Amino acid sequence: MNPIARAARTARVGQETAEASAQVIARRLAIMGEALADPLRADHAELGRMGVEKVEALTASAGAVATGALDLADQGRRIADRESVEASAHLARLAGADNLAGAAALQAAWGMGVWSRAIADGWGLGEALLKLQAEALSPIHAAVVANAERLKP
Repeated sequence: MNPIARAARTARVGQETAEASAQVIARRLAIMGEALADPLRADHAELGRMGVEKVEALTASAGAVATGALDLADQGRRIADRESVEASAHLARLAGADNLAGAAALQAAWGMGVWSRAIADGWGLGEALLKLQAEALSPIHAAVVANAERLKP
């Protein structure tokens, strides 16, 4: 999925999560009020579900964040390793330059390569972060949307 489409989809999912959360919170506040008014006829199943489902959804979200963070760290390591090799190779070429003009040309070429790779790497990291955002939101969204559907009056 292209980054703009992923960002737009995640924004829509975030909006849907917020709207469904408001519905769930309103309904559950009513359920808690009813439980205070008449504890024997309270919806104990729903009251018991409230904490457990949050832990489950947040645990799944945290797992996605942890996995994504490790992937991002690995991506950063690969970039750093590549740039170390590039810099070493560049210094070897620079050491073999016959004259100042040749050295300047090598420096210019290396600089352009660095900038080109930095731009590509920045886009790659941005895409990885958008993917991570979507994956972190997914279990929370699934839980809250399911609750909103189940708790509809």
